[in-house]
Amino acid sequence: MTASIPKLFGTSGIRGEYQKEVTPELALDVARALAKYIGGKGKKVVIGRDTRTTGKLLENIMSAGLQECGCDVLILGMVPTPTVGYATLKKGADAGIMITASHNPSKYNGIKLWNADGLAYKQEQEREIEKIVHEKAFEKVGWDEIGKEYDISPFKDEYVDAIIEISKIDSSKPLKVVVDCASGAGSELSPEALRRAGMDVITLNAQPDGFFPGRNPEPNSANLQELMKTVKVIGADIGLAHDGDADRMIAVDEKGNLSDFDKLLTIMAKEFGGTVVTTVDASACLDTEMKKMGGNILRTPVGDVHVAESINENGATFGGEPSGTWLHPDFCMCPDGLLSGLRIVKCVQDHGKLSEQLEAIESYPTIREKVTCPNDKKESVMECVEASFVDEFEDVDEILTIDGVRISFTDGSWVLIRPSGTEPYVRITAEGKTQEHLDKIENISKNFLSKLI
Repeated sequence: MTASIPKLFGTSGIRGEYQKEVTPELALDVARALAKYIGGKGKKVVIGRDTRTTGKLLENIMSAGLQECGCDVLILGMVPTPTVGYATLKKGADAGIMITASHNPSKYNGIKLWNADGLAYKQEQEREIEKIVHEKAFEKVGWDEIGKEYDISPFKDEYVDAIIEISKIDSSKPLKVVVDCASGAGSELSPEALRRAGMDVITLNAQPDGFFPGRNPEPNSANLQELMKTVKVIGADIGLAHDGDADRMIAVDEKGNLSDFDKLLTIMAKEFGGTVVTTVDASACLDTEMKKMGGNILRTPVGDVHVAESINENGATFGGEPSGTWLHPDFCMCPDGLLSGLRIVKCVQDHGKLSEQLEAIESYPTIREKVTCPNDKKESVMECVEASFVDEFEDVDEILTIDGVRISFTDGSWVLIRPSGTEPYVRITAEGKTQEHLDKIENISKNFLSKLI
């Protein structure tokens, strides 16, 4: 594909401010392009959306674009992203669409596409959609061949039943669970799943509202203070939090402390064993724990679609990112925050207090910093990083260049330099087995970049 074709998709679908990057016209063209890509007349497409104020409008527009090209549309309504992936798989649809901007603020929206097997569209598929949109190579049908629209919202119950069953959560051991849904797409189904699984559930921000009045949808420490306080005050066993479309899950332990994201990922990885997939920015604590049990870690570029591809290619048991985006291949290849929540509750049922499970995992000093770098300089800077950054060190064990440059050292420490995909920064992430080694890595990395930018 030539450089003249505009890039629409980022690391997680199309995303941007409504009426700036994401417009009704763009949504219509993407729907028409998707119809062309999957074969048009007679094909079926599932559509879901999160709670954003622009979601219903974009749903209507994309449904119209698909029907205009002969496709039948299966409408789920307001649902978590994983429900779309699972419905696409189970309903025998040819594609799925989730209208969401995930953890971004209210004025944003976006479009993410799913394959028939519940796997997110790969980069090469997204490029094909971009090409069709650019060339306006749509194939519309006549008045007597337009597609039909069907309401499949009752499928939500089937999805909830399925995640409860596969989680193997024990309804005879009810735990007190506080769940903060951010007024997003998980507001109805996440508390419902936990209750139907026998848990004692207290909700925060569980009223669907596209203005996100209770908190911003990004599930981080600053936004989860209310959840952390509530868990501690009422003596809950665990707190769970989702982002705007509920494909992510973050946990709060019984003391009201936000769980270390890498350690939480490690706890779940230990439940599966075998080969586990994660991203280049994940902690070495995962490697340490998996090695103890004879497991294996594979790393991919940042982004859940890369994790999903690697899981499929390598027959992995589990995969996830430190952000709380976890994939459960024994269920569906769509990241699933609701199933993740049920399974971490199951871990507490089986192994005791979450705080104690987290404390049992080794932790190492880390840094996550960003260095200002104009977007037009990123490419040349990263070329220099790939060419000579490794020469700054003596104790190198492994070099990964699948997403930026990650250098692992003989003692297990590591450093990653990669450009931000959305902001004018180059990011430095490092983890040291000792504070002294981390300080040395940090100083070398900063000095190296300062000479390039």
